[in-house]
Amino acid sequence: MTINKTQNGSTLTLSLEGRLDTVTSPELEKVISYSIEGVKELIIDLEKLDYISSAGLRVLLSAQKKMNVQGTMKVVHVNEVVSEVFDITGFCDILTIE
Repeated sequence: MTINKTQNGSTLTLSLEGRLDTVTSPELEKVISYSIEGVKELIIDLEKLDYISSAGLRVLLSAQKKMNVQGTMKVVHVNEVVSEVFDITGFCDILTIE
């Protein structure tokens, strides 16, 4: 998985490419934990994400909980495959998806 990080003031955008699974989710978790200090808006762009596993969902949920304390988080450009996983797991009700 590739993580592209862009920061504009207090807005951080993480664009994910590839597969977010058991192998790659610790990397995303590390990037988020080291990058969100002082961030008021976290945007996670999933346009090029091919697959998400339960481990990936756990990282997104953890990020959402952290951002609830210090600002907002939204998930953008969700493709059909990932959207179906969000629907089945109920994450569409937990996350702000645009």
